[in-house]
Amino acid sequence: MRHGQSLANKNNIFTGWNDVPLTAEGELQAHLAGKKLFDEHIHFEDVHTSLLLRAIKTANIVLSEINQLYIREHKSWRLNERHYGNLRGKNKQDIKNKYGTDKFNAWRRGFYGLPPLLKASDAINNYCNCGITEPLGESLSMAYQRLISYWTDSIAPNLMNNHNQLIVAHGSTLRALIKFLEVIPDEKINQVEVPNSQPIVYTFDRNLKILDKKIII
Repeated sequence: MRHGQSLANKNNIFTGWNDVPLTAEGELQAHLAGKKLFDEHIHFEDVHTSLLLRAIKTANIVLSEINQLYIREHKSWRLNERHYGNLRGKNKQDIKNKYGTDKFNAWRRGFYGLPPLLKASDAINNYCNCGITEPLGESLSMAYQRLISYWTDSIAPNLMNNHNQLIVAHGSTLRALIKFLEVIPDEKINQVEVPNSQPIVYTFDRNLKILDKKIII
């Protein structure tokens, strides 16, 4: 599931790796999502989230609602939102007005659209302790590569061992995961939207082919 409404969501701002808090509405969304998941009676072995506050806070709220705060929690930069480069912190409507609908849609929803890059990494977001350098910007394709490597190494093996996994991340990285799981063509990924705090429950066979998909609204 995607995190609850963040302050940047509310203000229609490109966020990416900027660390912004949940709004009061976002926290409420997370609590409601947790209550709905509780009714599904799913026991999770692990929860995976990004290094960003809005996803971590959402994950902890959900775990509290399903009484599973004790499970293993894994945080990875590979689950971070896509890096929007020089667009981050800027109003989406202002960018659309300045650059036009085509460029805006390519940067925001396309698979290969690379946003204007930063000139240098932001010292505020220090990921050196993770062994990485903050990117200057990413296309969804680039975010896809880092996300799928995490899926392959850290999530899929647990699922193959019949251990349910909870992923709480971001709109773009979850779009990338959905693209992979559902084999969505590059040109159609712009049609995929992941609303805040609406859990998606996949049921897989032993080869991790999808048997069922349920969106909990």
